[in-house]
Amino acid sequence: MGTLLLVPLCGIAVKVARAEEPTRWIHVRVVSTEPDGEMVRVNVPVELAEQVLPAIHTHELREGKVTIHEHDFKGVDLKELYNAIRNAPDNEFVSVQSKDENVHIAKEKGTMIIKVRQTKNSGEDVDITVPLPVVEALLSAGEDQLDILAGLKALRNYGDTDLVTVKEKKQTVHIWLDSKNKSE
Repeated sequence: MGTLLLVPLCGIAVKVARAEEPTRWIHVRVVSTEPDGEMVRVNVPVELAEQVLPAIHTHELREGKVTIHEHDFKGVDLKELYNAIRNAPDNEFVSVQSKDENVHIAKEKGTMIIKVRQTKNSGEDVDITVPLPVVEALLSAGEDQLDILAGLKALRNYGDTDLVTVKEKKQTVHIWLDSKNKSE
């Protein structure tokens, strides 16, 4: 009889533990450097984004999945590429330096890191940092798709994380995840 009482108590303990977990927020901040520019801040609980994404049905985004156009990755099996990188030791895998840009792709401490530095007039810098399990979740959709919903669910398991930073002449874009309901 005592064992039977443990089952409901364990269920209650799990619910209480989940209730104490801080809400994870995804933030997007776009700052224009134009004289009449503006700043846009979007702060959304990850749970809300998970509920809203399946309701969006556009040409590019449907049921939480975004379509990758064939010409973007023609001839590249992203899942196979990911599996090879996941199983490889930490390393800088790609380094391209040209007169127009420098590109670096690396794996470090379970994270995929992509850095692009424009060397010409645009001066655009892009930093993308994504935990490998999130990359795997994104690639779990069908061919030519990224599962954004699965990626968001995987992100819940991580602490404060900078995901994307883009700096260019006219604007700066920053996307990150944390437990604060306001952006910086």
